[in-house]
Amino acid sequence: MTEPLPEPVRLRIVALASDALPSVPQLPPSLRKVAAFAPARRARLGGTQISVALEGDDNFRESVGVQVSAAVPELSAAVAGGTAPATADPVDVAALAWLLRPDGWAELVAAASRETQARQDAALSEQDASELERLRERLADAETAARQQRTQHKEQVEGLKAENVTLRRKLGELRVQEKAGAEKAAADIEELTRLRAELEAGQSASVIEIRRLRGQLAALQEAASAVRRDVRADRDDATVRARLLLDTLLDAATGLRRELALPTVSGAPADRVESTLAEQGVRQPSAAGALGPSSPALLEQYLALPRPRLIVDGYNVSKEAWPSSSLEAQRTRLLNGVAPLVARSGAETTVVFDAAATSSRPLVNPPRGVKVLFSPEGVIADDIIRELVDAEPRGRVVVVVTSDREVATDVVKAGARSIDAEALIAVINR
Repeated sequence: MTEPLPEPVRLRIVALASDALPSVPQLPPSLRKVAAFAPARRARLGGTQISVALEGDDNFRESVGVQVSAAVPELSAAVAGGTAPATADPVDVAALAWLLRPDGWAELVAAASRETQARQDAALSEQDASELERLRERLADAETAARQQRTQHKEQVEGLKAENVTLRRKLGELRVQEKAGAEKAAADIEELTRLRAELEAGQSASVIEIRRLRGQLAALQEAASAVRRDVRADRDDATVRARLLLDTLLDAATGLRRELALPTVSGAPADRVESTLAEQGVRQPSAAGALGPSSPALLEQYLALPRPRLIVDGYNVSKEAWPSSSLEAQRTRLLNGVAPLVARSGAETTVVFDAAATSSRPLVNPPRGVKVLFSPEGVIADDIIRELVDAEPRGRVVVVVTSDREVATDVVKAGARSIDAEALIAVINR
């Protein structure tokens, strides 16, 4: 394909040849695969091979021209006659003239090429004008944006200048404050140095005084030791004298008894009184009279009575038994310790814990036969114990375990029996 052909003419020639390619007999070997492509792919993928074949193979070009003439007979006839309709596309005229090669085809191609080039130039001129107008609009927009940007920059510069003035003023104030702080720090250091010197001087005097007092203490201790030694010596002398007199009296009494042959004395001065009281009958001592409130045996005796009721002041007992443990650990150990006693005695048992200062109640797992109560918020456990005792009928065996003397006094007045926490702790620790 010749070099002067405009690009639109060259592309049109390739397009016409690609459309006619399947109908051309005896295709060149390089175009046989291209002929099998779809029409849209032939010009796009095989355009180079078609251009080379048309340029180098006149027979192939003539065959293509025949097929194209059959496709557009009227325009082909006009071009073959050396003329072209005024309404025909110059690109199509140039492409057909190049393929058919009639007489004067070069002038037709040149004329069509010039007209095509003129149209391209006109189109380019219109594009250039529109592009120039677009560029002018962009330039105007850019100038407007630049003016706005300059205005913004000016405002920012003014703001930065004002901020710089403010920062310079603050920097001056900070420097003044720093200078005052440095002077104050120097004064404080000087004062601390003076106080340290006074402290060291006072410590030296204190060390001297302590040494003097230690010397006096050692002298007093030595004097006290001497006095103790003297007292011990005097006491030993008095003991020896007293033992000597006692031995003398014992020897004299033994000799007098042996000399007088005195018989052994039987009976006692109170035998007559005791026999009289025995005839009239005497009261047998109770367990409470023989055993104290802190006795584990007394607690066991109370719980051995019929249908006993046991009330335990929980934290009063647990804090005395395990003071270093947490409240949760104290509750667990107390309940586990009371369980065997309750199982052994069958006593109806209630353990009351103080929860007056909190609204929450911990989760507990009481053993069988043991009830666990927490006092309501604002109510102490001592009042709950008093209410439980008052609810019991007079005459029933009610045992309250607490070391709180006020609670013990109140429950005894109400008819219950009071046992110290020490007794229950002893039973648990067996």
